[in-house]
Amino acid sequence: MYDQRTYRHSIKDSDLVSFTVTVKETDLYIRAGSDLTNEALDAVKACRGPLEDYISRHPLFLHSLEPVEVKKDAPEIVKVMAEAAKTAGVGPMATVAGAVAELVGKRLLAYSPEIIVENGGDIFMKISKKRRIGIFAGKSVFSGKLALEIEPESTPLGICTSSGTVGPSLSLGLADAAIILAPSAALADAAATAVGNCVKSGDDINYALKLGQNIKGINGIGIIVGEKMGAWGDVKLVRM
Repeated sequence: MYDQRTYRHSIKDSDLVSFTVTVKETDLYIRAGSDLTNEALDAVKACRGPLEDYISRHPLFLHSLEPVEVKKDAPEIVKVMAEAAKTAGVGPMATVAGAVAELVGKRLLAYSPEIIVENGGDIFMKISKKRRIGIFAGKSVFSGKLALEIEPESTPLGICTSSGTVGPSLSLGLADAAIILAPSAALADAAATAVGNCVKSGDDINYALKLGQNIKGINGIGIIVGEKMGAWGDVKLVRM
């Protein structure tokens, strides 16, 4: 969604080890109790392989901007993406960053009690103490000045952001940041797209918050447009 190197400076926790894993378009920044580069690489390949194979046989899954039905024997990642997309009413690829972060993160939990996986600004996290995740919202006055404070009992958790003003990802809206918190990172990613799509100006924040509340499984919403901001649900904002 935007320059990951900029965003990654906002994830600071000196007690965890940080490392990156890149496979084609997938570029993960991971924090864990130890260096799990090899395990993470295997996990990414285990996600991407079946997804790439499925897309080669079902190109509609790649290109559709609406939910797509998949068969029960589809790969796990495809079913996760399809279900999240259906719940939020968006195309399945709107969930891919969150889905990969989540599936990789869950596999790495076998090696570390704490895992934070960031994929293009979309995050899956399981933590054992309070953590803060900085908010990057382009040129908004709030960008870099606020953070989400996350309690361990709220995790596993997905924190995903859609932006219509920053980065190459497709958004039909103009929000500087539409942030969604949900137990499923795939769903958080899908919902962030759905909410972000309907924000054309700061006047749309309340409408977008109401729309997001109707997406089943969402814990919290934050929307930033220029000098305006709105939030709903389990969202604790603190100063950086």
